[in-house]
Amino acid sequence: MMGWYGGAGWAAALAMGVFWLLLAGVVVWAVVRAAAPPDPGDDARRILDRRLASGEIDVATYRTLRDELDARPPRRTRR
Repeated sequence: MMGWYGGAGWAAALAMGVFWLLLAGVVVWAVVRAAAPPDPGDDARRILDRRLASGEIDVATYRTLRDELDARPPRRTRR
């Protein structure tokens, strides 16, 4: 009977360690990604759509404001 150091046991232990580290990394990544704030551009677009639908602004104003929103550089977030 071979012990940890005599056979391929060290390779199995290493593979198991790498597996658990990768699994923990994926779980942490998923939690951080889920907790990240949404893109503020999405909220602005929804508000603009709602204002057009309710009649607060006309189509020309909507298009002008939408083009300004699209022209803004995207806000960088940690993702």
